[in-house]
Amino acid sequence: MKTVIQLKELSKLGYTSNIGRSIALGIIAKHCKHESKTHIVQRLQEILAQPALYTTDMIWGKLAQHFCGDATEKKFTVYALRNENDMVPCKVYGGVNIESSAKQQMHTALQLPVAIQGALMPDAHGGYGLPIGGVLATQNAVIPYAVGVDIGCRMALTIFSENEKYVQRYAYQVKEAIRAHTHFGMEGGLETKQQHAVLDSNAFSATPLLKSLHGKAARQLGSSGGGNHFVEFGTIEIYAGNQLGITPGQYTALLSHSGSRGLGAAIAMHYSKLARDTCKLPSYAQHLAWLDMNSEAGQEYWLSMNLAGDYAAACHERIHASMAKTLGLQVMNSISNHHNFAWQETINGSNAIVHRKGATPAHENEPGIIPGSMTTAGYLVCGKGDPQSLYSASHGAGRAMSRQSAKANFTRSALNKLLSQQQVTLIGGSTEEAPAAYKNIEQVMQQQQQLVTVQGKFMPRIVRMNKD
Repeated sequence: MKTVIQLKELSKLGYTSNIGRSIALGIIAKHCKHESKTHIVQRLQEILAQPALYTTDMIWGKLAQHFCGDATEKKFTVYALRNENDMVPCKVYGGVNIESSAKQQMHTALQLPVAIQGALMPDAHGGYGLPIGGVLATQNAVIPYAVGVDIGCRMALTIFSENEKYVQRYAYQVKEAIRAHTHFGMEGGLETKQQHAVLDSNAFSATPLLKSLHGKAARQLGSSGGGNHFVEFGTIEIYAGNQLGITPGQYTALLSHSGSRGLGAAIAMHYSKLARDTCKLPSYAQHLAWLDMNSEAGQEYWLSMNLAGDYAAACHERIHASMAKTLGLQVMNSISNHHNFAWQETINGSNAIVHRKGATPAHENEPGIIPGSMTTAGYLVCGKGDPQSLYSASHGAGRAMSRQSAKANFTRSALNKLLSQQQVTLIGGSTEEAPAAYKNIEQVMQQQQQLVTVQGKFMPRIVRMNKD
């Protein structure tokens, strides 16, 4: 006999916390397959009323411990920041072109009692909590806002066997394919329902939150967000002596930039709030609240973050596969990397959680992609494994002005003129993403020569982005 207890039924019984409901559902699914619903409900009511009686129960003990004592009330710990003389080290790259707000945010992050080491990339600018372009290693703690709202935001590059003349020769077909197989914006997805193994992941059943997000994830699979997310066809020059095993030459390539859509945003908002509720910091540092990796919430976030990263990768895979199939292109090589994520790594001989918020992993010989803007070069790189950078590099050129400022300072006609001069076709897009709103990518690359070696140069030709 299969017993089904719905989330709303648990709420009516008094199970109002996500963690409590998650524990209850897990126990029911594993141990109560042959019990009646009436019996299960009665047991759940008893545990909530007198949790102390069940704390040693082999089946229900974990749930009882969750509610025992004052567990139904919010528990939090207040933390003080380190003083100025006790801050952890941080290497800054290209500091002369990094705004003061980003430096101040990094300064605050270095005072966290869980911080081990920091680094600031040359494309850095202000964000929430950790600045964009900030890298922070912590001890046994994960900071949701140091990963970012768009969990798993990443780059994906596919190099095709066609030469550099393909995009110009088949421009009409490429534009039609981009229109058919990409979707941008906050809601919705592609007209043709997409399939990918990530939707069958057991992780979607691990927590009530992830269960509730499965439908949205299925609808948005293969689509992209707004802002600076894009899908671009262009040409790439692969340099001699590259470490990727690609024959030097000029090729056609597809470059995309986007993240985990509504799935990642919901995860980020849920666990950021949970972190702020349980980890109390001075008000100016509250966005840097963390979850202990030994806690249930920390493990839930880690599982959810990794699912969001896998989902973001799946979205890129669907876009690239659809384009290649529609246009009959032969894939020669593919490279991709996250730049909003956290990893478990060894730093100075110790285990650490390394947060890269708008930063590209750059361990020794690790490939990565650093884009410019809609009219400037992007670069295929390999990391040099610099420990001072926490094995990281920039994730792009980085904004030189806010989206609001760009919208106020640039007209669509001026943008169209620039696009024409640079022989770039833009589908959608807005003045918020005007190339002049970004730092000089050549200067940014110059400022991180000790972090990466350049393996190839990509130039966009047909670009699709979200509209205003």
